[in-house]
Amino acid sequence: MEKIERPWAALWSLVIGFFMILIDTTIVSVANPAIMRGIGADINEVIWVTSAYLLAYVVPLLITGRLGDRFGPKNMYLTGLVIFTLASLWCGLSGSIASLIAARVVQGLGAGLMTPQTMAVITRIFPPDRRGAAMSIWGSTAGVAMLVGPILGGLLVDGFGWEWVFFINVPVGIVGFILAWRLVPTLKTHAHRFDWLGVALSGIAMFLIVFGIQEGQTYSWGTITGPISVWGLIISGIVVMVLFVVWQALNKAEPLVPLGLFRDRNFSLANLGITTVGFTVTSFGLPTIFYYQLVRGMTPTQSALMMIPMAVLSGGLAPVAGKFVDRGHAKVMNIGGMFLFVVALFLYYVLLTPDQPIWMLLIPGAVLGLANAGIWGPLATLATRNLPPQLAGAGSGIYNTTRQIGGVLGSSAIAALIEARLAADLPARPGGGSTNGSALAAGQLPSFLQSGFSTAMAESVLLPACVIALGCLVAFFFAKIKQAPAGAPQAAAERQAADDVSRQEAERP
Repeated sequence: MEKIERPWAALWSLVIGFFMILIDTTIVSVANPAIMRGIGADINEVIWVTSAYLLAYVVPLLITGRLGDRFGPKNMYLTGLVIFTLASLWCGLSGSIASLIAARVVQGLGAGLMTPQTMAVITRIFPPDRRGAAMSIWGSTAGVAMLVGPILGGLLVDGFGWEWVFFINVPVGIVGFILAWRLVPTLKTHAHRFDWLGVALSGIAMFLIVFGIQEGQTYSWGTITGPISVWGLIISGIVVMVLFVVWQALNKAEPLVPLGLFRDRNFSLANLGITTVGFTVTSFGLPTIFYYQLVRGMTPTQSALMMIPMAVLSGGLAPVAGKFVDRGHAKVMNIGGMFLFVVALFLYYVLLTPDQPIWMLLIPGAVLGLANAGIWGPLATLATRNLPPQLAGAGSGIYNTTRQIGGVLGSSAIAALIEARLAADLPARPGGGSTNGSALAAGQLPSFLQSGFSTAMAESVLLPACVIALGCLVAFFFAKIKQAPAGAPQAAAERQAADDVSRQEAERP
């Protein structure tokens, strides 16, 4: 743990960039119908506006965490921020779906450079006994983004057009660069070798798996072209992922993923837990937004306002949650947060009907706000509590990779499920054939389609509900972390870091 005079100033300057990365996903979810109409894209294409971003985001996270250790987290963060900001300008200027998806890929690469540095810096400049409060602020950024992103996105789409959900990142990126350049400290670097074979294997595996899941419904889960099939891609991706894990175990130099980190029980479980959270947060919003706009006839702004209870409670409770985490209650809080998330999604399943009073739909949003306060900060604290300084970048890269893997899979899986449920629940067209996702681009649905569409969206919410229920089960197996001794937090932190370094060195093959 490195002594920094103004750690909170550094944290807040990093939060601006992290906030921009998260807000970009929430803004785009609100703008999806407008993008479909403006560019003439179908639902699968517009889903790739999010999926391509998430895929490009997740692939480099493991290596960018190590790059931060090697060249300094501040340098890598600023580089990623420049790439992200310029790519945002490109997104807004795109005139076709192909150009927009390509720009989102570059945007994802910039985000991939930035994200591991934020968590690594927190791990290195805050002692373990104060890290809970810092991680809660870092985590609550997601809750605030859930509020500001959709509302701002709705205002921009309604007032100026979908392009402005990307243009808004340009001034934010400039301000974020100036603040980070001035306030983020230059931390000690560590020499690392880079596992390029591991990078290639992990990237290929993720692309094959996600592309197969995303396009499965389009090709009826059969042949794509020639000998290439959907299931062939998915199975090949799983095989390559297994090879990646084997290579990490066999690599005697310096693997991309130091498997010794997973000997820490809480680090392993936190990675599994954050995967379920990433899956759920990315996937549950899509069917609810489509329901609000296409069944209830809401504008993007109105649909975003439905998220106010969730975001206000999530952001407002973050400081309180941080205090409880620092007192050693991270495990209990995480169990409660995961359970409340399950409850909220089940409420959505029950309440998503064409004639449901609108105020009733604010209830599950409020429950989600309570849930978020017990998820982000506690999980991050459980994951990073025992990370030694020289592996902060690697640990942060792994943690954020698993979060984004969940997000990529959630985005892909929910698209396939929505298509499948629409095909099953919507009535047949006059003259034969079924009504499908093409209706999503047509504005508010006619009354005879609203019941079936609502049923399809409600059934789709059950998928993220089941996944976050798995996360709740995982939370019961965390080892409880102890509160640092009062009056000697700095010494305790330094002893803990030294012990962890020694343990990792002893376990290194």
